[in-house]
Amino acid sequence: MKAVAYRQSLPITHANSLIDVDVPAPAAPTGRDLLVRVEAISVNPVDVKVRMRADPKGENKQLGWDAAGTVVAVGPEVKLFKVGDAVYYAGSVERPGANAEQHLVDERIVGHKPRSLNFAEAAALPLTSITAWEMLFDRLRVPRGEGSKGQSVLVLGGAGGVGSIAIQLARRLTGLTVIATASRPETQAWVRELGAHHVVDHREPWAAKVKQLVPEGVDYVLALTHTEQHFDEIVEVLKPQGALSLIDDPAEPLPINKLKSKSLSLHWELMFTRSRFQTPDMIAQHQLLDEVARLVDAGQVRSTLKTNLGTINAAHLKQAHELIESGRALGKVVLSGF
Repeated sequence: MKAVAYRQSLPITHANSLIDVDVPAPAAPTGRDLLVRVEAISVNPVDVKVRMRADPKGENKQLGWDAAGTVVAVGPEVKLFKVGDAVYYAGSVERPGANAEQHLVDERIVGHKPRSLNFAEAAALPLTSITAWEMLFDRLRVPRGEGSKGQSVLVLGGAGGVGSIAIQLARRLTGLTVIATASRPETQAWVRELGAHHVVDHREPWAAKVKQLVPEGVDYVLALTHTEQHFDEIVEVLKPQGALSLIDDPAEPLPINKLKSKSLSLHWELMFTRSRFQTPDMIAQHQLLDEVARLVDAGQVRSTLKTNLGTINAAHLKQAHELIESGRALGKVVLSGF
């Protein structure tokens, strides 16, 4: 089958950083695995991180942790899906990625594709939806509905993939006042369109602006990029006993002793934890993806696809990686079809 892989950890500008390859098709699914014909994929910062840090030493390594496709075979223990079902998922970083014509994935981390979206639109959603959902409701334990009315959340880096979903979930499922940061006119317009009540520019000192909006401070912060650069201001704007959740890998150790005086809590989110450790609640990712699909079909959440680069091949994936590495991606970058 066709696939895109890399064989060495190289800068994306190198001719062999990503290459088109022919690889054996996956074996018949076993256990709770689904065999999926991949129709579309999305590219995330994790693709770049793995490409740069995990050297396969000459072997083909497939990236790709966002996919939408059609189930073509099921393992003997599968309970949630049948052949022909349209699905979307992020997969597991412990297994080969989805940048291939066919892909094996455990059904417990797969959702039914939103009926109102095509495959490209759906492929933009899984990883960021899981991440944003787990940050808000599993890590920070934000109350749903009226239980969070009167509270506030600051989304640092609101125009990126995770921020674009987190803003929508916070607006649709909670009573939180949503403050997002964005630096360019087009990104500020985007986060407002998604539902942010207020927008501040994170390229300049922003804590004072947030405190003008909520003088008592925010209850929650979602730190999605460059947390080490913003850490002092994060501590400044959080209420006593507030909570911070982050997803990035700070370039230097965080001075977490600064959290003590306010009794602030810190929560690190990695959406691959449940699949990596086969946790007893692994099926929660199936459940939340199905819930996101219902929200999409009800018109409450929209796909964050902003750039479709065309067919799935090495040349187009290089363009996607370059865009992610630039730090200027707006929403999600998708490729579809082989």
